[in-house]
Order: sequence, then C-alpha cells, then structure tokens
Amino acid sequence: MTIEEIQQEIIQEFSMFEDWMDKYAYLIELGNELEDLDPKDKNDQNLIKGCQSRVWLVADLKEDKIEFRGESDAVIVKGLVALLLRVTSGRTPQELLENELHFVDDIGLKQHLSPTRSNGLLAMIKQIRLYAVAYSKIAG
Repeated sequence: MTIEEIQQEIIQEFSMFEDWMDKYAYLIELGNELEDLDPKDKNDQNLIKGCQSRVWLVADLKEDKIEFRGESDAVIVKGLVALLLRVTSGRTPQELLENELHFVDDIGLKQHLSPTRSNGLLAMIKQIRLYAVAYSKIAG
C-alpha cells in the first residue's frame, strides 16, 4: 500500500466513530497494540523534543527503507505514535519526503488535541522528516 492509501484507510477507520470519546478510545487501543521499545532505546538521543509527554522515536535504514519504532509514556500519544508508524515505517526516504501527512488534519485530530499534544505531534512529524532527509543522502 502507498502512503496515500494508508492515510485514506485511517481516515475511513476514524469516520466510523461519530463521538470523539470513541475516537480517543480507538487511539488508546492502537497505542496498546504498539510493541514496547527496548529499554536501551529509551534514551535522550531518541527522545522527541517539544512533546509534553515522553516520546521516543528510533529509525533504522534497512534495504533503502526506513524502519521506525516508537513509544510514549502517555496512552493517547502512544496511539498517535502507532498511527504515524503505520503510515511512515517501511518507506523509502524519498516517499516520506514526497508525501504530506494530511490524515491528522483530515480526521480532525489537530483540533481535538491540546496545544501541547498538537505541538508534540508536529515535533514527531518533523523528526520523521529529518530522518528521511538524513537517510536520503545514504540510501541508493
């Protein structure tokens, strides 16, 4: 699936819920399904700056594709991490740089997050883009 197809799939999933409490519950469920990071990866180097809660993002280049892993100590934010990883992990740096992550706006997440959580989400997206830029210089 392309990045766009996965974003459309997420938009479709969230459209099934009319109430925002149900959307939050779904987000928490997604976060609970996220595999925990190895404790050694929960370090300052992988910590996202600008997040109210603690968020760690790890990126490894494997066969010209970036594999992301992440975790947060806050349940809703962990769900946001799960969504971002679903869209971005396993992509080439070029794919990540050529595609906008619009699903966050399309499902109304930005408007329903606190300003600090919204800033944290933007910080995560920025870090993913920075990894894509850095790895684009390495990947073939």
